[in-house]
Amino acid sequence: MDEPDRRGTTASDSDSDASPDGRPLYERIGGHGALETVVEDLYRRVLADERLSPFFAGSNLTRMKGRQVEFFAALLGGPAPYVGASMRTVHRGRGITVDHFHSVAGHLVDALITAGLDRELTDEVIRAVALLAGDIATPRESPTPL
Repeated sequence: MDEPDRRGTTASDSDSDASPDGRPLYERIGGHGALETVVEDLYRRVLADERLSPFFAGSNLTRMKGRQVEFFAALLGGPAPYVGASMRTVHRGRGITVDHFHSVAGHLVDALITAGLDRELTDEVIRAVALLAGDIATPRESPTPL
């Protein structure tokens, strides 16, 4: 069974991303401007990583960064839903492993910390992103029985 399509939803649809004062994670990390800064740094790091950069060869990076900001904004409870293609659709068949996913997540942690987020907020963002692993990474195939 396919996992749910996350288009047209925001993290604010879930109570898990709101702080005790009711502010969504999107606002607590600094909103759109902060996400633009983080995404720019994230892509700088990912493109410098020889294990990850081949996945982006020939990509329109300006468009991709803009979509990434939109996606993170929606995921973290921003004001607008993400209306792009689902993560499963975008990443299907690209050979992205769980190790690749974890490498990008590590670069995201570094970008968030460099942007000035404390460890608690960084961990909240990573928990939200970790839920997407099944949509992005190709599951490992079961060994063939002998």
